[in-house]
Amino acid sequence: MQRRAFLMAAPLALAGCGSGEAVWAPEADVLRARYRHEGPPALTLFTVNNLGTGNGAHTALLINASQRVLFDPAGSYAHPSIPERNDVLFGMTPQVVASYVSYHSRASYVTVEQYLEVRAATAETALRLALAAGPTAQAYCTRATSRLLGQLPGFEASGRHGFPTS
Repeated sequence: MQRRAFLMAAPLALAGCGSGEAVWAPEADVLRARYRHEGPPALTLFTVNNLGTGNGAHTALLINASQRVLFDPAGSYAHPSIPERNDVLFGMTPQVVASYVSYHSRASYVTVEQYLEVRAATAETALRLALAAGPTAQAYCTRATSRLLGQLPGFEASGRHGFPTS
């Protein structure tokens, strides 16, 4: 039942986002930031919604695999201690995740989290796809996220969509 709810919400929970420039953190920074979360393999879909209109403003995917990263296509979140490689943010500790959510949530926006435990192989595939995705053009966060999800076993029916809602 959880997977079905996640699949149904994912296309809807995936519009406007930040920049799509290529960013490539040095290997030493990526290795230093590497974080392995103790929880089970999982995907967490983040959707930032405008409280006034209900429209989605951004979407990203937290991937808990052999390391925990955030696929933040066309995102604008940045911090000097968080290395990025083309829309993949490394070192996603609980504190960094909280900072990411806080960055997007404010009086007029709320960040909705949809969590789903997955097989380890599925999480690793999501990680591999995120790392290979390359930078995402502005306003295409939903398409990039839904394209990634649609390549995962059990998520093929999620489709490709352009606007996030939850």
